[in-house]
Amino acid sequence: MKVAILTTDNRDHFREHHKIVPWFGPAPEALLQGFQGLPEVELHIVACARQAMASPEKLADNIWFHSLHVPKIGWMRTGYQGCIRATRKKLQELQPDIVHGQGTELDCGMTAAFSGFPNVLTIHGNMQAIAKLYRARIGSYHWVAGQLETITVRRTRGVLCNSAYTEHCVRPQAKQIWRVPNALRSAFFDRLKEPPVAGPPIVLNIGSTLAYKQQGEVLEVADTLWRQGLKFELHFAGDRALHTKYGAAFAQRLAVAERAGHARHLGRLDTAQLITALDAASALIHFPTEESFGLVVAEALARNLKLFGATTGGMVDIAAGVDGAELFAPDNFAALESALARWLKAGCPMPRTAAATMRQRYHPEVVARQHLEIYQEVLQKS
Repeated sequence: MKVAILTTDNRDHFREHHKIVPWFGPAPEALLQGFQGLPEVELHIVACARQAMASPEKLADNIWFHSLHVPKIGWMRTGYQGCIRATRKKLQELQPDIVHGQGTELDCGMTAAFSGFPNVLTIHGNMQAIAKLYRARIGSYHWVAGQLETITVRRTRGVLCNSAYTEHCVRPQAKQIWRVPNALRSAFFDRLKEPPVAGPPIVLNIGSTLAYKQQGEVLEVADTLWRQGLKFELHFAGDRALHTKYGAAFAQRLAVAERAGHARHLGRLDTAQLITALDAASALIHFPTEESFGLVVAEALARNLKLFGATTGGMVDIAAGVDGAELFAPDNFAALESALARWLKAGCPMPRTAAATMRQRYHPEVVARQHLEIYQEVLQKS
Protein backbone atom coordinates (compact mmCIF):
# COMPACT_ATOMS: atom_id res chain seq x y z
CA MET A 1 0.00 0.00 0.00
CA LYS A 2 1.26 3.47 -0.88
CA VAL A 3 0.43 6.05 1.81
CA ALA A 4 1.05 9.81 1.82
CA ILE A 5 1.26 11.47 5.23
CA LEU A 6 0.97 15.25 5.28
CA THR A 7 2.65 16.75 8.31
CA THR A 8 4.60 19.77 9.56
CA ASP A 9 8.37 19.88 9.12
CA ASN A 10 9.53 21.48 12.36
CA ARG A 11 12.55 22.94 10.62
CA ASP A 12 10.11 25.37 9.05
CA HIS A 13 7.97 25.84 12.16
CA PHE A 14 10.99 26.72 14.33
CA ARG A 15 12.84 28.61 11.55
CA GLU A 16 15.70 26.09 11.44
CA HIS A 17 15.93 26.06 7.66
CA HIS A 18 19.69 25.44 7.72
CA LYS A 19 19.24 21.90 9.04
CA ILE A 20 19.29 19.07 6.50
CA VAL A 21 17.26 16.37 8.24
CA PRO A 22 13.55 17.11 8.84
CA TRP A 23 12.02 16.52 12.24
CA PHE A 24 8.41 16.25 13.28
CA GLY A 25 6.08 16.43 16.26
CA PRO A 26 6.31 13.59 18.80
CA ALA A 27 3.15 11.78 17.64
CA PRO A 28 3.90 11.81 13.86
CA GLU A 29 7.51 10.86 14.57
CA ALA A 30 6.42 7.86 16.62
CA LEU A 31 3.99 6.80 13.90
CA LEU A 32 6.79 6.89 11.32
CA GLN A 33 8.89 4.67 13.57
CA GLY A 34 6.03 2.20 13.63
CA PHE A 35 5.69 2.20 9.84
CA GLN A 36 9.39 1.41 9.48
CA GLY A 37 8.49 -2.05 10.81
CA LEU A 38 5.77 -2.56 8.15
CA PRO A 39 7.61 -3.25 4.86
CA GLU A 40 4.31 -3.75 3.05
CA VAL A 41 3.75 0.03 3.33
CA GLU A 42 5.44 2.51 0.97
CA LEU A 43 5.23 5.77 2.90
CA HIS A 44 5.68 9.28 1.48
CA ILE A 45 5.98 12.22 3.87
CA VAL A 46 4.90 15.52 2.32
CA ALA A 47 5.53 18.78 4.18
CA CYS A 48 5.00 22.36 3.03
CA ALA A 49 7.57 24.98 4.04
CA ARG A 50 7.86 28.75 3.77
CA GLN A 51 11.45 28.48 2.62
CA ALA A 52 13.18 26.07 0.24
CA MET A 53 15.40 23.61 2.11
CA ALA A 54 17.86 20.87 1.21
CA SER A 55 16.36 17.57 2.39
CA PRO A 56 17.12 13.85 2.20
CA GLU A 57 15.22 11.81 -0.36
CA LYS A 58 14.54 8.98 2.11
CA LEU A 59 14.18 8.73 5.87
CA ALA A 60 14.08 4.92 5.98
CA ASP A 61 14.01 1.99 3.55
CA ASN A 62 10.25 2.37 3.00
CA ILE A 63 9.85 6.09 3.82
CA TRP A 64 10.38 8.94 1.32
CA PHE A 65 10.37 12.66 2.16
CA HIS A 66 9.14 15.57 -0.01
CA SER A 67 9.56 19.21 1.05
CA LEU A 68 7.38 21.68 -0.87
CA HIS A 69 8.25 25.38 -0.89
CA VAL A 70 5.10 27.51 -0.57
CA PRO A 71 5.42 31.34 -0.43
CA LYS A 72 3.93 33.15 2.56
CA ILE A 73 0.81 34.23 0.66
CA GLY A 74 -0.19 30.58 0.23
CA TRP A 75 -0.69 29.90 3.94
CA MET A 76 -3.45 30.68 6.45
CA ARG A 77 -4.35 34.13 5.12
CA THR A 78 -5.61 32.46 1.90
CA GLY A 79 -7.02 29.35 3.52
CA TYR A 80 -3.79 27.46 2.69
CA GLN A 81 -4.50 27.69 -1.05
CA GLY A 82 -0.80 27.63 -1.92
CA CYS A 83 -0.22 24.58 0.25
CA ILE A 84 -3.24 22.80 -1.23
CA ARG A 85 -2.10 23.40 -4.81
CA ALA A 86 1.52 22.42 -4.20
CA THR A 87 0.46 19.27 -2.36
CA ARG A 88 -2.09 18.24 -5.00
CA LYS A 89 0.60 18.58 -7.68
CA LYS A 90 3.04 16.39 -5.73
CA LEU A 91 0.36 13.79 -4.96
CA GLN A 92 -0.55 13.58 -8.63
CA GLU A 93 3.05 12.51 -9.22
CA LEU A 94 3.08 10.04 -6.33
CA GLN A 95 -0.39 8.53 -6.87
CA PRO A 96 -0.88 7.28 -3.27
CA ASP A 97 -3.68 4.90 -2.37
CA ILE A 98 -4.63 7.10 0.61
CA VAL A 99 -3.65 10.46 2.11
CA HIS A 100 -3.44 11.09 5.85
CA GLY A 101 -3.43 14.65 7.23
CA GLN A 102 -1.69 15.08 10.58
CA GLY A 103 -3.50 17.75 12.57
CA THR A 104 -5.55 20.89 11.99
CA GLU A 105 -3.21 23.40 13.66
CA LEU A 106 -1.68 24.37 10.32
CA ASP A 107 -2.10 23.28 6.69
CA CYS A 108 -1.98 19.48 6.96
CA GLY A 109 -5.66 18.79 7.52
CA MET A 110 -6.82 21.14 4.79
CA THR A 111 -4.32 19.84 2.24
CA ALA A 112 -5.43 16.26 2.92
CA ALA A 113 -9.13 17.08 2.70
CA PHE A 114 -8.63 18.84 -0.65
CA SER A 115 -6.01 16.43 -2.00
CA GLY A 116 -8.30 14.73 -4.51
CA PHE A 117 -7.42 11.30 -3.09
CA PRO A 118 -9.14 9.14 -0.44
CA ASN A 119 -8.10 10.78 2.79
CA VAL A 120 -8.34 10.66 6.57
CA LEU A 121 -7.40 13.09 9.30
CA THR A 122 -5.84 12.83 12.75
CA ILE A 123 -6.82 15.47 15.30
CA HIS A 124 -3.88 16.25 17.59
CA GLY A 125 -5.26 19.43 19.15
CA ASN A 126 -8.93 20.41 19.01
CA MET A 127 -8.67 23.87 17.47
CA GLN A 128 -12.39 24.63 17.83
CA ALA A 129 -12.21 23.83 21.53
CA ILE A 130 -9.03 25.88 22.00
CA ALA A 131 -10.59 28.84 20.18
CA LYS A 132 -13.53 28.72 22.62
CA LEU A 133 -11.16 28.39 25.57
CA TYR A 134 -9.24 31.50 24.49
CA ARG A 135 -12.43 33.31 23.44
CA ALA A 136 -10.56 33.96 20.22
CA ARG A 137 -11.50 37.14 18.42
CA ILE A 138 -12.71 36.93 14.83
CA GLY A 139 -9.77 36.82 12.45
CA SER A 140 -7.23 35.66 15.04
CA TYR A 141 -5.11 32.55 14.49
CA HIS A 142 -7.15 30.34 16.84
CA TRP A 143 -10.47 31.57 15.42
CA VAL A 144 -9.38 30.92 11.82
CA ALA A 145 -7.87 27.53 12.75
CA GLY A 146 -11.15 26.55 14.39
CA GLN A 147 -13.17 27.55 11.32
CA LEU A 148 -10.85 25.68 8.96
CA GLU A 149 -10.95 22.63 11.23
CA THR A 150 -14.73 22.48 10.82
CA ILE A 151 -14.38 22.55 7.02
CA THR A 152 -11.67 19.89 7.11
CA VAL A 153 -13.53 17.51 9.42
CA ARG A 154 -16.69 17.70 7.31
CA ARG A 155 -14.83 17.05 4.07
CA THR A 156 -12.48 14.18 4.99
CA ARG A 157 -13.52 10.50 4.80
CA GLY A 158 -13.02 10.04 8.52
CA VAL A 159 -11.21 11.26 11.62
CA LEU A 160 -8.75 9.35 13.79
CA CYS A 161 -9.42 10.52 17.35
CA ASN A 162 -6.79 10.04 20.03
CA SER A 163 -9.24 10.16 22.94
CA ALA A 164 -12.91 10.04 23.90
CA TYR A 165 -12.73 13.80 24.39
CA THR A 166 -11.49 14.41 20.83
CA GLU A 167 -14.18 12.06 19.54
CA HIS A 168 -16.84 14.06 21.38
CA CYS A 169 -15.54 17.31 19.88
CA VAL A 170 -15.63 16.19 16.24
CA ARG A 171 -18.55 13.74 16.21
CA PRO A 172 -21.15 16.33 15.07
CA GLN A 173 -19.18 17.05 11.86
CA ALA A 174 -17.27 13.85 11.07
CA LYS A 175 -18.50 11.28 8.54
CA GLN A 176 -16.73 8.48 10.43
CA ILE A 177 -14.63 8.21 13.56
CA TRP A 178 -11.99 5.76 14.73
CA ARG A 179 -10.47 5.79 18.21
CA VAL A 180 -6.71 5.46 17.79
CA PRO A 181 -4.21 6.73 20.37
CA ASN A 182 -1.07 8.63 19.57
CA ALA A 183 1.99 6.39 19.55
CA LEU A 184 4.95 6.96 21.83
CA ARG A 185 8.41 7.27 20.33
CA SER A 186 10.38 4.05 20.59
CA ALA A 187 13.06 5.60 22.82
CA PHE A 188 10.54 5.77 25.66
CA PHE A 189 10.41 1.97 25.67
CA ASP A 190 14.17 1.52 25.99
CA ARG A 191 15.54 -0.18 29.09
CA LEU A 192 14.24 1.48 32.24
CA LYS A 193 16.68 2.89 34.74
CA GLU A 194 16.50 2.16 38.43
CA PRO A 195 14.27 4.56 40.41
CA PRO A 196 16.17 7.63 41.69
CA VAL A 197 17.31 7.29 45.30
CA ALA A 198 19.72 10.13 46.06
CA GLY A 199 18.58 13.59 47.09
CA PRO A 200 15.08 15.02 47.43
CA PRO A 201 12.43 13.57 45.07
CA ILE A 202 11.94 15.45 41.80
CA VAL A 203 8.47 16.17 40.44
CA LEU A 204 8.24 17.23 36.79
CA ASN A 205 5.83 19.52 34.96
CA ILE A 206 6.30 19.54 31.18
CA GLY A 207 4.76 21.89 28.63
CA SER A 208 4.85 25.42 27.27
CA THR A 209 3.97 28.03 29.89
CA LEU A 210 0.34 28.76 29.05
CA ALA A 211 -2.56 29.83 31.23
CA TYR A 212 -4.61 26.72 30.47
CA LYS A 213 -1.69 24.48 31.49
CA GLN A 214 -1.75 26.08 34.95
CA GLN A 215 1.95 26.01 35.78
CA GLY A 216 1.53 28.98 38.11
CA GLU A 217 -1.16 27.19 40.10
CA VAL A 218 0.95 24.03 40.29
CA LEU A 219 3.87 26.09 41.59
CA GLU A 220 1.60 27.57 44.26
CA VAL A 221 0.72 24.04 45.43
CA ALA A 222 4.43 23.20 45.61
CA ASP A 223 5.15 26.40 47.56
CA THR A 224 2.47 25.47 50.10
CA LEU A 225 3.87 21.98 50.65
CA TRP A 226 7.41 23.33 50.91
CA ARG A 227 6.32 25.71 53.67
CA GLN A 228 4.82 22.70 55.46
CA GLY A 229 8.27 21.13 55.57
CA LEU A 230 7.83 18.55 52.78
CA LYS A 231 11.09 18.42 50.85
CA PHE A 232 11.06 17.89 47.08
CA GLU A 233 12.01 19.76 43.93
CA LEU A 234 9.58 20.83 41.22
CA HIS A 235 11.21 20.98 37.78
CA PHE A 236 9.49 22.66 34.82
CA ALA A 237 10.37 22.01 31.17
CA GLY A 238 9.16 23.49 27.90
CA ASP A 239 8.96 26.88 26.22
CA ARG A 240 8.76 29.63 28.84
CA ALA A 241 6.61 32.00 26.72
CA LEU A 242 8.06 35.09 28.40
CA HIS A 243 6.40 37.30 25.77
CA THR A 244 2.97 36.51 27.27
CA LYS A 245 1.48 38.06 30.39
CA TYR A 246 1.02 34.64 31.99
CA GLY A 247 4.53 33.49 31.09
CA ALA A 248 6.12 36.66 32.47
CA ALA A 249 4.15 36.44 35.73
CA PHE A 250 5.07 32.76 36.10
CA ALA A 251 8.76 33.56 35.57
CA GLN A 252 8.67 36.05 38.44
CA ARG A 253 7.09 33.53 40.81
CA LEU A 254 9.45 30.80 39.68
CA ALA A 255 12.48 33.01 40.39
CA VAL A 256 11.38 33.26 44.04
CA ALA A 257 11.01 29.47 44.29
CA GLU A 258 14.39 28.95 42.61
CA ARG A 259 16.06 31.17 45.20
CA ALA A 260 14.36 29.13 47.93
CA GLY A 261 15.83 26.00 46.35
CA HIS A 262 12.71 23.95 45.59
CA ALA A 263 12.04 24.72 41.91
CA ARG A 264 13.87 25.23 38.63
CA HIS A 265 13.25 25.45 34.89
CA LEU A 266 15.03 23.03 32.52
CA GLY A 267 14.14 24.79 29.27
CA ARG A 268 13.01 23.06 26.10
CA LEU A 269 14.21 19.45 25.97
CA ASP A 270 14.92 17.17 23.04
CA THR A 271 13.92 13.51 23.24
CA ALA A 272 17.12 12.29 24.91
CA GLN A 273 17.09 15.16 27.41
CA LEU A 274 13.42 14.55 28.18
CA ILE A 275 14.01 10.86 28.90
CA THR A 276 16.97 11.78 31.13
CA ALA A 277 14.76 14.22 33.03
CA LEU A 278 12.00 11.63 33.40
CA ASP A 279 14.44 9.02 34.67
CA ALA A 280 15.80 11.46 37.25
CA ALA A 281 12.29 12.21 38.52
CA SER A 282 9.80 10.33 40.65
CA ALA A 283 6.52 11.89 39.50
CA LEU A 284 4.81 14.02 36.87
CA ILE A 285 2.19 16.69 37.51
CA HIS A 286 0.15 17.53 34.41
CA PHE A 287 -2.86 19.69 35.25
CA PRO A 288 -4.26 21.51 32.17
CA THR A 289 -7.86 22.57 31.65
CA GLU A 290 -7.76 21.58 27.94
CA GLU A 291 -5.97 18.54 26.49
CA SER A 292 -6.81 16.44 23.44
CA PHE A 293 -4.55 13.52 24.35
CA GLY A 294 -1.76 14.24 26.82
CA LEU A 295 1.25 12.59 25.18
CA VAL A 296 3.64 13.65 27.93
CA VAL A 297 1.47 11.75 30.42
CA ALA A 298 1.89 8.51 28.50
CA GLU A 299 5.61 9.20 28.10
CA ALA A 300 6.06 9.64 31.85
CA LEU A 301 4.08 6.49 32.63
CA ALA A 302 6.20 4.61 30.08
CA ARG A 303 9.17 5.44 32.33
CA ASN A 304 7.24 4.22 35.41
CA LEU A 305 6.66 7.63 37.00
CA LYS A 306 3.92 8.42 39.46
CA LEU A 307 1.21 10.58 37.85
CA PHE A 308 -0.79 13.42 39.34
CA GLY A 309 -3.07 14.62 36.57
CA ALA A 310 -6.35 16.29 35.72
CA THR A 311 -9.52 14.65 34.44
CA THR A 312 -9.03 16.52 31.19
CA GLY A 313 -9.35 15.20 27.65
CA GLY A 314 -7.31 12.15 26.76
CA MET A 315 -5.64 11.85 30.15
CA VAL A 316 -8.71 9.98 31.35
CA ASP A 317 -8.13 7.35 28.65
CA ILE A 318 -4.38 7.14 29.25
CA ALA A 319 -4.65 6.77 33.03
CA ALA A 320 -7.49 4.22 33.02
CA GLY A 321 -6.39 1.12 34.91
CA VAL A 322 -2.76 2.27 35.14
CA ASP A 323 -0.67 1.67 38.25
CA GLY A 324 0.22 4.89 40.08
CA ALA A 325 -2.06 7.25 38.13
CA GLU A 326 -4.22 9.69 40.11
CA LEU A 327 -6.54 12.20 38.44
CA PHE A 328 -8.47 15.14 39.89
CA ALA A 329 -10.79 17.82 38.53
CA PRO A 330 -8.62 20.49 36.86
CA ASP A 331 -9.78 23.15 39.32
CA ASN A 332 -9.37 21.00 42.44
CA PHE A 333 -5.95 22.08 43.63
CA ALA A 334 -6.82 21.15 47.21
CA ALA A 335 -7.14 17.51 46.14
CA LEU A 336 -3.87 17.72 44.21
CA GLU A 337 -2.10 19.20 47.22
CA SER A 338 -3.49 16.52 49.55
CA ALA A 339 -2.53 13.65 47.24
CA LEU A 340 0.97 14.98 46.67
CA ALA A 341 1.46 15.40 50.41
CA ARG A 342 0.33 11.82 51.11
CA TRP A 343 2.67 10.47 48.49
CA LEU A 344 5.66 12.43 49.81
CA LYS A 345 4.99 11.36 53.40
CA ALA A 346 4.71 7.71 52.26
CA GLY A 347 8.22 7.81 50.83
CA CYS A 348 7.31 8.47 47.18
CA PRO A 349 6.29 4.95 46.08
CA MET A 350 6.81 4.35 42.34
CA PRO A 351 4.54 2.39 39.96
CA ARG A 352 5.68 -1.09 38.95
CA THR A 353 3.53 -1.94 35.94
CA ALA A 354 2.77 1.41 34.28
CA ALA A 355 5.52 0.99 31.68
CA ALA A 356 4.25 -2.44 30.62
CA THR A 357 0.73 -1.06 30.17
CA MET A 358 2.01 1.81 28.02
CA ARG A 359 3.94 -0.62 25.82
CA GLN A 360 0.81 -2.68 25.19
CA ARG A 361 -1.23 0.39 24.27
CA TYR A 362 1.12 2.88 22.64
CA HIS A 363 4.13 1.14 21.10
CA PRO A 364 4.78 2.55 17.58
CA GLU A 365 4.21 -0.74 15.75
CA VAL A 366 0.97 -1.39 17.65
CA VAL A 367 -0.43 2.00 16.63
CA ALA A 368 0.94 1.81 13.06
CA ARG A 369 -0.89 -1.50 12.49
CA GLN A 370 -4.11 0.10 13.73
CA HIS A 371 -3.61 2.84 11.15
CA LEU A 372 -3.02 0.29 8.40
CA GLU A 373 -6.30 -1.46 9.24
CA ILE A 374 -8.15 1.86 9.00
CA TYR A 375 -6.56 2.68 5.63
CA GLN A 376 -7.66 -0.70 4.31
CA GLU A 377 -11.20 -0.12 5.58
CA VAL A 378 -11.40 3.28 3.86
CA LEU A 379 -10.12 1.91 0.56
CA GLN A 380 -12.56 -1.00 0.63
CA LYS A 381 -15.41 1.52 0.86
CA SER A 382 -14.04 3.78 -1.91
